[in-house]
Order: sequence, then C-alpha cells, then structure tokens
Amino acid sequence: MRSVKSLLAASAATLISSMAFAADMPIAAPPPMYAPPPPADFGGWYLRGDIGMTNQRAKSIDAALPAGYQKTTEGLGFDSSPLFGLGVGYRFNNWFRADLIGQYRGKATLHGADNVIGPGFVGSNNYSGSKSEWVVMANAYVDLGTWWCITPFIGAGVGGSYNKISGFRDDGVSYSPGLNNSVAYFADSGKWNFAWAAHAGLAYKVNPGFTVELAYSYMNLGDAAPGNYRLFDNSASGPTSIKIKDITSHDIKLGVRWDLNSPPAYMPPPLVTKG
Repeated sequence: MRSVKSLLAASAATLISSMAFAADMPIAAPPPMYAPPPPADFGGWYLRGDIGMTNQRAKSIDAALPAGYQKTTEGLGFDSSPLFGLGVGYRFNNWFRADLIGQYRGKATLHGADNVIGPGFVGSNNYSGSKSEWVVMANAYVDLGTWWCITPFIGAGVGGSYNKISGFRDDGVSYSPGLNNSVAYFADSGKWNFAWAAHAGLAYKVNPGFTVELAYSYMNLGDAAPGNYRLFDNSASGPTSIKIKDITSHDIKLGVRWDLNSPPAYMPPPLVTKG
C-alpha cells in the first residue's frame, strides 16, 4: 500500500510541475490571416475638360503669280490664343484609354508679308487678320506606369479642324515703275481640314474618381484661306488665290478627368486572431 501511495504522489508532482512549466511559456500569436492586395484598376467611362494656350505657326502664304514672278514670305506667324476643350472617353484598362474631344481655339492675330519681284516690278504685301478653329478629334493614350500617384502618358489623335480667317487685309506697296499703294479687304471664310496631333504629359490622381493632367500637344491643323476680296476703291473684287499653308501649333494644357464609375476606395479586411 505504501508503494502505491508513493507512486501516486510522484505522478501528481510530475503533472503539477509540467503544468507550471507550460504556464511559464509564452503563448505564440497565431499568424495573421492573408489580406488581399487592392483591386486592380478597371475600365470605365470618363468626362474630361481642358484649358490652355496655343503657340501657332504657318509655313507660307501662297498666292497665284504671273509667269516670271517670284515671292518670299517674311515674318509669318500668329500671336498666342486660349483654347478650351470638352470630351468623353473610355479607359479600357490601367494602361490604355481613348477619348473624343471638341475644342475651340480662340482668335489669334495673324501677321506676315510677301516680297514679290518680277519683270520691271518690285512690291510687298503686308497681311493682317485673325484665325480661330473648331477641332473635333479622336485620341488614344498609353499610360506608362504610376509612381506616387503620378502617371506619365503619350498619345496621338486624328480628326478635323474648321479653320476660320476673319478681318483679313492686304496692304500692298509696289514700284512698277512709280510708287503705288493699294488696300484689299477680304470676307471672313472658314474651311474644314484633316488634322492630327501628338500628345505627352503627366497625370496626377487626386482620388479614385478625379485626375488632373498637365499636357503638351503638337497640332497640325491644315490650311486656311480668306473669302472674296474687294479693293478699297471698289475698282476690283472677286475670288482670291491666297492660302495660308500648313498651320501648326505647340499647345500647353491643364486638364481634368472625372471617372463616371470609379472603383470604391480599398478597405483591407480586419485581421482575425484566435483567443
């Protein structure tokens, strides 16, 4: 009987010692549950608006000349003018999007002159007036990645430009022989041209549904021409052969985009631990 009691006492002491040792050991926290990453960007419709300034040029002012005459163009150009644009687009994924825009480009003052030389003739035509455009263009863009909410992008567009010439005037001076002065006034006139553009810029995502852009665009707007002419003394009038060739522009724009179905803000799930 004594041996049995001794065995039970030893077993109880061992059990108590094991329980005390286990109580002294730290309880390891269970590993956290896996939290999925934020959802990837997805496609959707957006609206856009732009304001900016144009910096325009033209290659030449062409006009029909009699045989044996030559001319050179001097100082041809335009003053800067404001531009305003609205559009709607679709973002297909997180790197490719496209939009359709309408743009009004305000009146830019035109200046330039032609020097004309021919048999027994020397003259100069000093031109003045203004030019404005309505542009409709389809654009496609590639977003090149995002760092600190900033996304550089490049793009290209094709469309049409309605180029309007207003208040065009030709002040002419010639010697043939004898000094002669003339002034011709031209009716306002506009025409549609094929237009294309190349774009580059930076976009900053303010929040999931609102983005601000700073962009540069090179625009090729085609040609423009004034309407019928009339000499100041009404001694002659009719159609004109004058044409302003290859109008281009370097534009700087500030734009905004509103996503119409932006994803909800990502909220990671709470971590669940076992007690």
